[in-house]
Amino acid sequence: MTGPLREREDAHALLTAEAERARAGAGRLVLLRGATGTGRSAVLEAAAAHATHLGLRVLRARCSPDDIALPFSSVLHLLGSVPEFADVGPGDDDRGSAARLWRLLRSYADESPLMVAVDDVHLADEASRRWFVEAARRIDRLPVLLVATERSQYDIDPRPAGLTHALSPSVVRTHTLAPLTDDAAAALVRAAFPTASDRWTADCVRAGAGSPLLLHALLDDLDGAPPPTAVPRTCAALYPGSYPAAVSWWLDSAGPATAEVARTLAALEQAERTEQTERAARAERATDAERAASAERAGDSVARNAVPVPLPDPVPAVDSSIDSHSHSHSHSHSHSHSHSHSDTDTVTEAAQEALPAAEVATDALAALVADASGADPARVSGWFTAMTRLGVLRPDRAGRPRYAHPLLRDAVLGGWSTARRQDAHRAVAQAMLRRGDHLDAVARQLLGSAPTGLPWALRVLRDAATVAARDARPGDAVRYLRRSLQEPLPDDLRQRLLTELGSLEYASADTPAGIPRLAEALDLPAEPRDQVRTAIALGTALVGRGEVRTAVEVLRRLEGRLAGHPDLARALQTASALLSDQDQMVRREAYRWLTDTAERSPELVGASGQALLVRYAATAGDLPAQEAMRRLRTLLTEPADPLAEPFLLGTAAAVAQWADELDEAERLVERGLAGQHPSLLHPMEQALLDTRWDIAAARGAYGTLLAALPEAGRARRTGGSPVNADAHTLLALVETGRTPQARRLADTFDLRDTPDSWELNRFLYARGVLRYTEGDVAGALHDFLECGRRQSARAVHSPVVTPWRTAAAECRLALGNPQEALALATEELRLARVWNTPRTTGRALRVLGRATRGRRGLELGAEAVAVLRDSPAEAELVASLLAHGRQLTAAGERGRGRDHLREGAERAERLGSVRLLTYAEQALRTAGGRRTTPAHTGSGSLTGSERRIAELAADGRTNTEIADLLHVARRTVETHLTSAYRKLGIRRRGELPGVLDD
Repeated sequence: MTGPLREREDAHALLTAEAERARAGAGRLVLLRGATGTGRSAVLEAAAAHATHLGLRVLRARCSPDDIALPFSSVLHLLGSVPEFADVGPGDDDRGSAARLWRLLRSYADESPLMVAVDDVHLADEASRRWFVEAARRIDRLPVLLVATERSQYDIDPRPAGLTHALSPSVVRTHTLAPLTDDAAAALVRAAFPTASDRWTADCVRAGAGSPLLLHALLDDLDGAPPPTAVPRTCAALYPGSYPAAVSWWLDSAGPATAEVARTLAALEQAERTEQTERAARAERATDAERAASAERAGDSVARNAVPVPLPDPVPAVDSSIDSHSHSHSHSHSHSHSHSHSDTDTVTEAAQEALPAAEVATDALAALVADASGADPARVSGWFTAMTRLGVLRPDRAGRPRYAHPLLRDAVLGGWSTARRQDAHRAVAQAMLRRGDHLDAVARQLLGSAPTGLPWALRVLRDAATVAARDARPGDAVRYLRRSLQEPLPDDLRQRLLTELGSLEYASADTPAGIPRLAEALDLPAEPRDQVRTAIALGTALVGRGEVRTAVEVLRRLEGRLAGHPDLARALQTASALLSDQDQMVRREAYRWLTDTAERSPELVGASGQALLVRYAATAGDLPAQEAMRRLRTLLTEPADPLAEPFLLGTAAAVAQWADELDEAERLVERGLAGQHPSLLHPMEQALLDTRWDIAAARGAYGTLLAALPEAGRARRTGGSPVNADAHTLLALVETGRTPQARRLADTFDLRDTPDSWELNRFLYARGVLRYTEGDVAGALHDFLECGRRQSARAVHSPVVTPWRTAAAECRLALGNPQEALALATEELRLARVWNTPRTTGRALRVLGRATRGRRGLELGAEAVAVLRDSPAEAELVASLLAHGRQLTAAGERGRGRDHLREGAERAERLGSVRLLTYAEQALRTAGGRRTTPAHTGSGSLTGSERRIAELAADGRTNTEIADLLHVARRTVETHLTSAYRKLGIRRRGELPGVLDD
């Protein structure tokens, strides 16, 4: 596809004037200079056609490097075309040959005015170049117009002096052909494709890079796939391939050194683009999470202002590119761009500050490319500048030169074989390492290289994988480890890397790849400790896929081979017991064996195994909270093997949360998570995260639970089965009045074929709460009873995990079955008193009071409120205040009843429980009262914990010091301070003393 000459009017006018001058007998040399692809030959052909129209005889020659060995070959191409001079050739004397050829030219000029058109004169043989220079000095009185084209482009290897270097300016007219402006290029695109959109056109313009050659070649290729088909980003999508061929020719004409630099830059940029794309995708996912959280918070605000809907009696309370730049490139062209701003002479202060930074970035990039390609850094920097002026490169947001379009970059790389590209990536990586670049950047270059067998490469890849895993970038870590395994490795190192890779592949949702990797690692020879780590990781992955029995068998097989390593064997036993929690049959067998072993030989169980037995007794309803915590604190003081310590910490954290020791539980969770290896699967990591969810739920921190809503989906590990995070999210949605969203989440799961697990039981309980809120009391009762049946089958009788009995009792009361409700509530209170914590006891007292009724019921309700006053379970206290308030109102004590209801309403609002707040307001209206406006702001709005922490902060204590002083987690301090700042209307720590004094 060809098109009209654009922005060549000046050249055409010059040549027309010089042709007229030659007709008048005054010759001249006109030199058309320009970079490769700027259309020198096209302008020369147009000039020759115009000269013929004026009556000039045109002699043509196109110089070629193939003729450079024959002296005067370019001149002979001009003059040898006339039959009577066909025998003319150079003799032994160059001066004589040059004179004879000059006489031939004069004889032509005697017959008619001449235009001598020499294309690519820079490729002429040396004798011909000297002849053209001499002719330029002598044709001023002859009717001869000598027009030559010459490549003028900055290359890495300096080019020899041009044709006119030795000529006086008076005998030559030189005109430089500038690259096409964006406007001219866009006009060419629209002439070829009139229906093209602005974006499609701009894409073509950037890929054309200011070069008529490249742009016409691209339009030829796109003729078979016109818009709206997108402009390709790789050359594989082009046919017949004119564009990549043109780019290859452009590079060949620039010389091997320039081509090497161009392709090295393309390889470097390609790796960086991949990194930027992945980073943008991660940022977009984070933005989506923030947007979802914002939407949830907005929905909370709407729910608070919504008209209250009638609800039944209190619901069971919750238990625990840069390539898209469209700016025009700058040219050394006299034409002004139509899209230039009127204030181009004004440079803002910000722009002035940005210029040095851009120069530094460009110089650093030039040094890197030069080091990798073996070129002179100064020449590379100059080439960057020249290519940016041409339009081949365009600055990115940091001011660094980048290829104008991905298609151009791909075409530049297309001239290299796979092996050569791999060598370039290795060279760039090594250059980056020498200059101290970021580990990630070096590793990303190694991803594109072939195995090197060099120690530095393996070290970089492993370190980068560790950093990526620590920074929660499992995808990057997986790529680095996969590449590491391509290097030659001893078996023990390969075993460790396979374990890390399998763990990360599983964690990043590539479960089918992760498990075979871990199985392969387990079969390789390794140190016993490494084998145990691999077995625990493989067992964790198998349990995540629902293969609990297989996981336990894997651990037991390895345990049988560790007779000389009792500590490692105990770690495997503990891991087996923990993993068995996902299947009630396997769990029963595991704990029976653990219990029998502990009775016969306690030393064979170890501290972590003893901790699991404490947890088992707590859930079975056989142990009070105080005794459980005493035992666990004793176990925590004993020396622990690093492999077994996570089990001890995680178990203690779970029991501490049940015991209402939430701050201690939080400290244990953070300590346990800090000890987790970021690249190794471990069952206790998820258990610790689950406990963190349980702690947030126990505190009634619905905002925390819902802010992590996207994480709930990613936490799902069992092929679509609900996990603990789903249950807590569902409960938080219900509490905050988002019932439709809760229903959508509940409907995500088909529980009919879901494999048995404690998480399924937790979700059944949460779905029961949702059904009760929706008014489906019978459906809720079914879920609560099914949860209880499954818990009982697992020997989990205590209400510390899921208080299904009181929830079912509330349903029985709503359905008019008080006797059955009384039996359920009585049994729960019995078990709660065994555990003996305010949360479980207060809840059981509240429901039993409602079921008992009368004076005894009032006493039980009052006791529930009193018990929960000192509990961190704010939601349970609110529910008890509301229940007792209604009891008092029904008994005729309306004043006291309204006081309880008002307090419950205020606490519900502070807690963020829309469900309880709505119920409280309805109960107040029924009781003939209304809620007073609570103190939402000011020092009076602070809770006791918030005020205590704020006062310490006002005294100059750091968050760490406050956490140590109050024996709470630093995260707890930060949460309370954030809430205090919001209520006090301040933004800085230094403002605390003034507002607290007020």
